[in-house]
Amino acid sequence: MPANSLRRATKLLFVLLNLSIALLFLAGCYNIMFDPIRFWFVGLLTLASLYLLLALVIFILFWFVVKPSLMFISILAIVVAWSPIQELFRVRMAKDFVVKKHPDNLRVMSWNVEHFDILEYKTHPEVKQHMIDLINDYQPDVACFQEMVASDSLGGAINFVPDFTKKLSMPYVHYSYNKKLDFDGKHHFGIISFSKYPLFNEHTMSYAPNDYNSIFQYSDLDKDGDTFRLFNLHLQSLKFSKENLQYIGETSIDEGKNIEGSKSLISKFKTGFLKRKVQSEHIKQSIDESPYPVIVCGDFNDVPNSYAYSTIGNGLKNSFTEKGTGIGRTYYSISPTLRIDNIFCGKQFNVEQFTRLKKKMSDHFPLISDLYFKK
Repeated sequence: MPANSLRRATKLLFVLLNLSIALLFLAGCYNIMFDPIRFWFVGLLTLASLYLLLALVIFILFWFVVKPSLMFISILAIVVAWSPIQELFRVRMAKDFVVKKHPDNLRVMSWNVEHFDILEYKTHPEVKQHMIDLINDYQPDVACFQEMVASDSLGGAINFVPDFTKKLSMPYVHYSYNKKLDFDGKHHFGIISFSKYPLFNEHTMSYAPNDYNSIFQYSDLDKDGDTFRLFNLHLQSLKFSKENLQYIGETSIDEGKNIEGSKSLISKFKTGFLKRKVQSEHIKQSIDESPYPVIVCGDFNDVPNSYAYSTIGNGLKNSFTEKGTGIGRTYYSISPTLRIDNIFCGKQFNVEQFTRLKKKMSDHFPLISDLYFKK
């Protein structure tokens, strides 16, 4: 093949590759436009959005050296996706979080506490105390926990809810769980909200199949005469097994093993996307029906711009987007890009400050946001 023909073919190949990455990136960023039932696989592109964006930036640098006029492919894709990109990461100077809270603000914490160390309590009882100390160091007014394993009736239980209310100085509590899903005969597995301000009109919303991820809760909170509706939720997890995690982390060349591992992972991704679609739509309906300004905390088990994230967050402010910096990873296993925990609030609030506490006491990092209600 003549040199000129080879050069043209190579150039065409790179152009097609650049166009393909640009289209995949846009599909991932605008995942909300695709029905997860028919196009569930687009959710995989949302998970890869940051990597696709990095590939587009590399192409910009490549074309700048080789043929500057072709930079427009990546630049155009980035411009079109500029709004969703704002949800992926924020470039701003990181400010120190002021621990002393302004009295006019409402300090909200959200944290997947991974059972509150109950599985390791006998061998490492100090971890539970460290978690309580961390919470008390920041003195949140409201703390929404997911994967809370506790008992609200047995005084001898390791995680006894009234003990938490005393240690956290939060006398008001709303604990939601399915009674059929006992953790060990003494403790329940659920979601819980603690508050220094009165909680009332407490609701646990449940729908088929009525499992752990098919419930969410809301409570109305009274702060100095202002009423807010507080949502606490935990969307469908992927339920990766040890084998799944091992498969993700290894570089095996066993073809049969790779095929089986891929099928298992894809099946769990598909199940997660479909279930979170239903869950997020139920939650969004309740948010829209709220007569009060809303605060939404929880483990979404999905990344920014996903169908669930966009559905629930539509019309709300995300505390990280308003005041966070960088990627804001909240789940520290598997991938460095997983920001799957969020604190949303209605537009009636100003997000005064936000922080992600990089403390490995659970498999998630806790989030804290100071909200100011604009009367």
